[in-house]
Amino acid sequence: MHTQTITAPAVQAAKVYTAARAASAPVVDQFSVIAACAGVVASEFTYRKDEEIYGEGEATEYVYQVIRGAVRTYKLLSDGRRQIGAFHLPGDVFGLDAGSMHRLTAEAITDTTVRLVKRRNLEAAAGSNVEVAHNLWTITANGLRHAEDHMLLLGRKTAMEKVATFLLEMDRRLAKAGMMALPMCRRDIGDYLGLTLETVSRALSQLSDQGVLMFSSARQIVLRNRQRLADMDA
Repeated sequence: MHTQTITAPAVQAAKVYTAARAASAPVVDQFSVIAACAGVVASEFTYRKDEEIYGEGEATEYVYQVIRGAVRTYKLLSDGRRQIGAFHLPGDVFGLDAGSMHRLTAEAITDTTVRLVKRRNLEAAAGSNVEVAHNLWTITANGLRHAEDHMLLLGRKTAMEKVATFLLEMDRRLAKAGMMALPMCRRDIGDYLGLTLETVSRALSQLSDQGVLMFSSARQIVLRNRQRLADMDA
């Protein structure tokens, strides 16, 4: 694991950071504003594919942001099955749990670099800076919205509707020049959607046969009929 420490004493640091990664992350980045507050020290850590970032039950000492790569957060059920709660992509913030312990395990999907700050430093900054508090609230609210959407997806949608919802989400978050390169494998997708690997593969094959999507490689997908997917997701 490679580590590098960065001090971000002013807003100018956030501007430099944002410019350096503008091609790979969202334009609006509340975390950069937070990390740029005086007294907040950010560190960069690089994890190899499948390396654990933190485990379920560990103390919530840090809040993380993906710079490069991708992260999955998941829970192992008592029977050994894995339920993935979210995929975190460049620009996404994770690890901001409500309690003092992480409820899920976080793991790098591919070789991944994350930026992190100590949670207690964020809480202290939020107590004296309205903008920091607002951005933390926005990040938390977005996480709750995703959890609600995921709960609906798992409980009320058919297998094909789940796959359609997932493809539209990834298209929105990943697509470049009309193509999306998925960092996660089909088993990951199944564990996120509550489906078996075989069901995910069958649904993707059916959508390909129907001309809804096209594969340029195993994980590179071009959506040819987004309206058809949107109709399934409705």
